[in-house]
Amino acid sequence: MNVARRFLSIVLAIVGCLPPLGAQTPAREVTIAAAADLSAALTAVAGRYQKQTGVRIKLSFGASGALTQQIENGAPFDLFFSADMDYPRQLIAEGLAEKTTLYRYAVGRLVLWTPTDSKLDFEHEGMDALLDSSVKKIAIANPQHAPYGRAAVAALKHYGLYEKIADKLVLGENVTQAAQFVESGNAQAGLVALAHALAPGMKGKGKYWLVPLDAYSPLDQGVLVISRSSHKAEAKAFIEYVKTPEGAAVLRKYGFALPDE
Repeated sequence: MNVARRFLSIVLAIVGCLPPLGAQTPAREVTIAAAADLSAALTAVAGRYQKQTGVRIKLSFGASGALTQQIENGAPFDLFFSADMDYPRQLIAEGLAEKTTLYRYAVGRLVLWTPTDSKLDFEHEGMDALLDSSVKKIAIANPQHAPYGRAAVAALKHYGLYEKIADKLVLGENVTQAAQFVESGNAQAGLVALAHALAPGMKGKGKYWLVPLDAYSPLDQGVLVISRSSHKAEAKAFIEYVKTPEGAAVLRKYGFALPDE
């Protein structure tokens, strides 16, 4: 009887350590809010990471300012990849993100993008080509909440063009939508991210001209972990992967400069 009683107590102890019937093991996943310029690059990075680790990566793209508002309103994101450093710092100041995780993962580039058959000669005329009579609409991201939109306005002002073409500007909700305006023919040119011009979906649809770096403030882009995240370990591990040569190579492929370059 003593042996039977002892065996029963061991079994009960083991059962007590098991999760209740129907309970699920916490999912290994990371939910990411990411700037629209990362739509192609981060999708590729996430795909590789997911295959290697089994950690599920859920991506939500939008304008950095709009995503910041969502995080402020309680959206359940684990990580935030911004198109600038200001929005992440704003979240840190509000106690909504972890300061020690802030990392400048890339530097973006602004380009003038036009359909492949466009006659505009940016190589010789530069930004002044936007004054051509054939240009009726010029697409940019909304500067109120998109860093690339602010960079576009800064570049236009740098060349003394903003006042001359302001009435031709059409604002996309984010830089991806601005590129779509050009792709669809609703705008004859657009100031968008180099990453969009290099995306597989844009291949053969347009041509681009790099806007000189002295025309706008550097597009330093930052990532950090959201304070309320329930997957902080997984989120930090993903940031570390982005820093690896493999992760960095994907970003470079889509036109991003790396922090040490």
